[in-house]
Amino acid sequence: MASNKRDYYEVLGVDKNASDDEIKSAFRKLAKKYHPDVSKEPDAQEKFKEIGEAYAVLGDKDKRKQYDQFGHAAFDGAGGFGGGNPFEGGGFSGFGFDDIDLSDILERMFGGGGSSRSSGGRRQARGTDIEVNLIISFDDAVYGAEKEFKVGLDEACEHCNGQGGTGEKKCATCGGRGRVVSSQRSLFGMFQTETVCPDCGGDGITYTNKCSHCNGKGVTHKDKNIKLRVPRGVEDGDIMKMAGKGNTGLNGGGRGDIYIHFKVKEHSLYKRDGSDIIVEIPLTITDAILGCKKEIPTIHGTIIADIPSGTQDGDKFKFKGKGIDDEKTGKKGDEYGIIKVIIPKKLDREQKKLIADLAKTKLDNDSAFKEYNKYIED
Repeated sequence: MASNKRDYYEVLGVDKNASDDEIKSAFRKLAKKYHPDVSKEPDAQEKFKEIGEAYAVLGDKDKRKQYDQFGHAAFDGAGGFGGGNPFEGGGFSGFGFDDIDLSDILERMFGGGGSSRSSGGRRQARGTDIEVNLIISFDDAVYGAEKEFKVGLDEACEHCNGQGGTGEKKCATCGGRGRVVSSQRSLFGMFQTETVCPDCGGDGITYTNKCSHCNGKGVTHKDKNIKLRVPRGVEDGDIMKMAGKGNTGLNGGGRGDIYIHFKVKEHSLYKRDGSDIIVEIPLTITDAILGCKKEIPTIHGTIIADIPSGTQDGDKFKFKGKGIDDEKTGKKGDEYGIIKVIIPKKLDREQKKLIADLAKTKLDNDSAFKEYNKYIED
């Protein structure tokens, strides 16, 4: 009988030739998107379980090999291969997805150290990470700033001290192990599947009185103001980690982190290229022809620059050390001024006369005119 499950590669959105890193990256992205504690989609829990099941197979080289060869039949216990057990000697006994537990996978992926158990036997779990998009001004990115933002965080329940209830006792269903073993008969013999205990959720303990404020979870969701020092030189798209500021862990597990994604607003005058600043310098025709002293704005204050006679539109001037004092690299950038010669659209009578008189003089003796005129004459 054909399985009605979706192809695992399709579930994770990767090609069948995807590398281990590509599979891991796809799982991370989807797990964050559909985590039941984060996603508001009605089918988030089902999708979360589906991607966890897909990664449990494709993230394991041996299981992936079996899946590539036999498909879902490799794990449904009734593949009907006809002629021997395809798993014989393969170490697949007891492998199943009837009630998949993603805690170990998620801890390895996001927590870095896996889950552990406290002295009371309850399973510890690291708190999940939080991602925040923070929009800041150009000046705040250049000079640094103190910012404050609000974020919703899981905090230990104050009413039960994060325990989830009172009257703690060993779970009668799993005997305090946190997991239960079920047996299933198939064409290939008896299979045993170990899953999370449905009564204690893997903690190994239950409570006589479940906390009504957190519904036994041990955590409540609260809005919290977080203060952040924005370092000098932050760029649009930079990501900053605030270690240990994320959601609280369960049963004494460490807190997650907060990742700040910076969005920097554009400036009306300055453009940025790394730690360098680019500014457009408008010049009149006469300033460009005769040269002048020009006030140049920089992020460190106004300076006076000598503009030589004969300056052309698009010429670039470098003002050393007038760029961003980048805190990340410890280096200071430069400012580059790009000349823009402004051609007036309206002239009064006297200005027109002066321009007309100027036109009577020979102004087309530059080599560019000579080369151009040569081809016209030909």
